[in-house]
Amino acid sequence: MPRKALRSRNLEAEETEPSPTPARATEPRLRGPDDLTRLALKACLIARDAAFNVRDLLTHSSQMAFLAIKDCEKELDQIERQIDERMPAAITRVNEARARQLLSTLKSTTDLERIGDLVMSVAMRAQSRTTKMPASDVRQLVEMSSVLRDMLDLIHKGFSTLDLECARQVLQMDKDIDRTCHALFQKHLAETVVQGDTTGFEVLLMAQALERAGDHTTNLAEDLYNLIEGRSLRHVPKKKAAN
Repeated sequence: MPRKALRSRNLEAEETEPSPTPARATEPRLRGPDDLTRLALKACLIARDAAFNVRDLLTHSSQMAFLAIKDCEKELDQIERQIDERMPAAITRVNEARARQLLSTLKSTTDLERIGDLVMSVAMRAQSRTTKMPASDVRQLVEMSSVLRDMLDLIHKGFSTLDLECARQVLQMDKDIDRTCHALFQKHLAETVVQGDTTGFEVLLMAQALERAGDHTTNLAEDLYNLIEGRSLRHVPKKKAAN
């Protein structure tokens, strides 16, 4: 069943159970930095739910799952726009530590909005197909989306509790997405393609989109590390950062 994040009309409430109903209520007026931080956490849940719905879309061609992903993408666009508009005023009213947190919020919502776009591109390709994809390809794409969903869940937990271990786990899990994506590329680039059959090409584009969404999630893990430790992992080799 399609899932959606907590409803827009209550930013402070924790999500208690999935709902197939799109969240369309208008956001309350944001008055300070705490509201922006909560809104960014909500964006993380929305991106997570978009990744969750990829499974139903790929395995059951669920129209409800497609619409849920589409709605998630629109909400992420809206949240990014709201934070962009309110950030300049908010950041002038806080100390250095809170300013660092707000800058992390700004960067995070940019990555989350991009994740929403990438997941939406997967959904549109899956929705437009008139023939079934091979079961093995579907299984590997679902595996990638499931890892992405778990990574985003850890990111939400990490930013909510300032838990550095969540960032470390996300950096490790990105290897699983990369490995599955690489396996799909090896398989489809090596096989003989029947003229006019674009299935393999479409699968690779979907795998690439999920792999790039994983990269944006590692950006979030690096931002979490920087927020907690006060130093960046941006220029540290990935292997060393993950350790």
